[in-house]
Amino acid sequence: MYEKRAPYQVHIETFGCQMNEYDTELVRALLKARGFTFTDDRERADVVLMNTCAIREHAHNKVYGHLADLKTLKRQRNLVVGVLGCMAQNLKQDLIDHESIVDVLVGPDSYRRLPDLIVQAIESQEKGPTRKGLAVDLSEYETYEDILPERAEGINAWIAVMRGCDNFCTFCVVPYTRGRERSRDPQGIVRETQHVASQGYKQVTLLGQNVNSYRYDGWDFSRLITAVAEVPGIERVRFTSPHPKDFPPSLLDAVAGHPKICKHIHLPLQAGNDRILQLMNRTYTRNEYLALVEKIRRRSSDITLTTDLICGFSTESEEEFLDTYEIVREVGYHAAFIFKYSERKHTIAARKYLDDVPDKIKADRVTRLVDLQKGTSLKKNRGMVGRTVQVLVEGDAKKSSAQWMGRSDGNITVVWEKGGSTVRPGDLVGVRITDASVTTLFGKELASR
Repeated sequence: MYEKRAPYQVHIETFGCQMNEYDTELVRALLKARGFTFTDDRERADVVLMNTCAIREHAHNKVYGHLADLKTLKRQRNLVVGVLGCMAQNLKQDLIDHESIVDVLVGPDSYRRLPDLIVQAIESQEKGPTRKGLAVDLSEYETYEDILPERAEGINAWIAVMRGCDNFCTFCVVPYTRGRERSRDPQGIVRETQHVASQGYKQVTLLGQNVNSYRYDGWDFSRLITAVAEVPGIERVRFTSPHPKDFPPSLLDAVAGHPKICKHIHLPLQAGNDRILQLMNRTYTRNEYLALVEKIRRRSSDITLTTDLICGFSTESEEEFLDTYEIVREVGYHAAFIFKYSERKHTIAARKYLDDVPDKIKADRVTRLVDLQKGTSLKKNRGMVGRTVQVLVEGDAKKSSAQWMGRSDGNITVVWEKGGSTVRPGDLVGVRITDASVTTLFGKELASR
């Protein structure tokens, strides 16, 4: 019956992290194989899907805002609304109640069921009130190994090397929305890399909640990333994110020594006070983290360090916050993602600890850290003036089509005038840095020899 019908048009909106971007590409592949088509205009869509994040408060709030916006559109015509991903898994009762406009709710381990649930919802609408479709079971085995993601054009391809997480940080909902940790077959990852290289992608970014715990039949992450970096056609390999608790020397050697593995490590700190780290179940101390930073910098001074920080976790005092402030000052990150603590349903912290730091204090701490980081970032970027960096061209700069934009090996944004340049997205070019801001290097392209 399904094959005889006109193709249904799907509009997909993605919120949250890189893993969500990758999952949207998996969803597109699964739907395309079943005859669905896609549109960028939700006003023309038969189906609107939101692939969601349960970790970031901003993404969480945007999803609810978009659902509110869709109410009018759904009243006007038979529109199927679906929520996918982490919010679907974590907030299923809120999203599927009888007053909700959501017709289809699918968790990260159940995307294979999505095409059938959409068809069921459309056919149900034609007969009367929609029967809601629900698929939120967690899996110990699902890695979507046999699915080649349907990617948008670009120079970077996300590749998930594992799914789930076993760390159980008390503030984090990932183990409850994405299940326990399981690694993909390395041969499948290498084949996927070869496929994206054949499509013209020049960079791959390997994804996992804790990539350095990757294990599969004698393969660790160091061996895997090196194998990926050896694939012909791939110019750069990035990864995110490692956990400070188990950063093996072999991985550091790979980052420092392999010419195609980028000299950038995103090393989440979250907090700089031992008591708060223990409450978060981060399983390392302040001194252990600092020792790892020192080890990284002894191995290679060219490695760029970035981090994640949470302000105002349960019971955090001003003195404990200052421990975080001091470690940020001491380490001197090139950039940091800084968040107010936001309690998430079903986490250990939500069950055991009070979210008792006032929002005003959280906001003040975020502001102080942001101001500190801006000063550090500006100083480091200005220190690049006069140097020549290799940049992978991504496309037009955001502010002007007369400029190119790309990223350095250390993942710093670089902008320069096109002039008579003959480069194209995906090319590696030398750019001499002439100026810098907090977030961007500005330069002049060197003439090719």
